[in-house]
Amino acid sequence: MSSLTVTDEQVSAAPAKVIQPAWVRVMHWINALAMILMILSGWQIYNASPLFGFSFPRDYTLGGWLAGGLLWHFAAMWLLMINGLAYLVTGFATGRFRKKLLPITPSGVLHDVRAALTFKLGHADLTVYNYVQRVLYAGIIVVGVLIVLSGLSMWKPVQLHWLVMLFGDYPTARYIHFFCMAAICAFLVIHVVLALLVPKSLRAMIIGR
Repeated sequence: MSSLTVTDEQVSAAPAKVIQPAWVRVMHWINALAMILMILSGWQIYNASPLFGFSFPRDYTLGGWLAGGLLWHFAAMWLLMINGLAYLVTGFATGRFRKKLLPITPSGVLHDVRAALTFKLGHADLTVYNYVQRVLYAGIIVVGVLIVLSGLSMWKPVQLHWLVMLFGDYPTARYIHFFCMAAICAFLVIHVVLALLVPKSLRAMIIGR
C-alpha cells in the first residue's frame, strides 16, 4: 500500500506560485525609472517658472538648468509613454486589471482602510489585492493618464490646442500637471513604505514568486 504522506522534500520541491508575471515586473521597474527621471527633471523645469512661492532644492533636481531639465524630461517622457501604453494594453488584454482591481466598493474600501490604520490588514495572499491597493493602483493609472495628457498639452500647446482646451487653458494644464506630479510622489512614498512593511511583496516584484 503506497503512503500518502507528503515529505518535506516534496513540499520544498513544489514550485512557488507566480505572483507577478515577467511582463509586469519589467514594465513596473521601467515605469519606476521613467517616473523618477520625470519628477526630478520636472522639478528643474518648475524652478525656472514656479507656480507657487517655493522652489525645489537644487540637489534634488535633474538637468542642471532649464534646457538640461527639458532634455531629461522629454527623454523620460517617451520612455514613460511607450512603456505605459504597453502596460495599459497588456493589462486590459490579459484581463489583469479586471481581475486585480475590480470590484471596488465603498464598504470594502472603508473596511480595509480601518484595518490598515489599526495594522490588521492581512497580506497572506499576495495574488489578491485588498481594497486599499485597488483604489491606489486604479487611481494612479488615472493620474498617469492625466499627467501625460496635460504634459503633452504644455509641450505642444499650438499643435495640440484641442487638448489644451480639454483642460480649460494652458495655465490650468500646468496646475493639473503639478498636482498630478504631487499625487504620484505621494503614491510612491506610500508604495515604498508598504513594500518595506511587507517585504515579500517586494521580493515578488523582483523574482516573481
